[in-house]
Amino acid sequence: MGHRFADIAFTQAVKTVQQAMGSRGAYARRDAGPSTNDRLGAEEGAFIAARDGFYIASVSETGWPYVQFRGGPPGFLRVLGETEIGFADFRGNRQYVTAGNVSVNDRVSLFLMDYAHRRRLKIFGRIREARLDDDPALRARLVVPGYRAVVERAFLIRVEAFDWNCPQHITPRFTAEEIAEAFGERLPSADAS
Repeated sequence: MGHRFADIAFTQAVKTVQQAMGSRGAYARRDAGPSTNDRLGAEEGAFIAARDGFYIASVSETGWPYVQFRGGPPGFLRVLGETEIGFADFRGNRQYVTAGNVSVNDRVSLFLMDYAHRRRLKIFGRIREARLDDDPALRARLVVPGYRAVVERAFLIRVEAFDWNCPQHITPRFTAEEIAEAFGERLPSADAS
């Protein structure tokens, strides 16, 4: 088995390009040994809990990829177990492209960014919709108390694999809150009028 993320991402076509470009040897060691990177640990859990957004990729029934940003208060993406994450899906522009795509293909890829610290976590998973009205316990775990947004549904993602990515080309970017914390000031909220 080996490194689960490599098992999924490194298809034969990818390995052929790696070989041609001279990097295959660096990744070949991931092909053997016990499974790794298929269960979230404390480091991944803390990273996920600190995020206020992530990118999610899905694929339509016609084969087109689609990437969407999902945002909310820090921690709205919840770790529900070592192989499961979930989030309350807030109403947005009402195009429902991701919701439609995952209704026919449950494979997704998530990109979680921490621009300030130049870190990113990539996750492969299988997603399913959950109705919060049918499950009060799940509602309690996923709905963010006090956050004023219309929750339309929940999504649960079974984590198949994850990988931390190198920081080489991540440009540091900072939120207003991070800047205020660094300078010991309180900046006006974007919601303030």
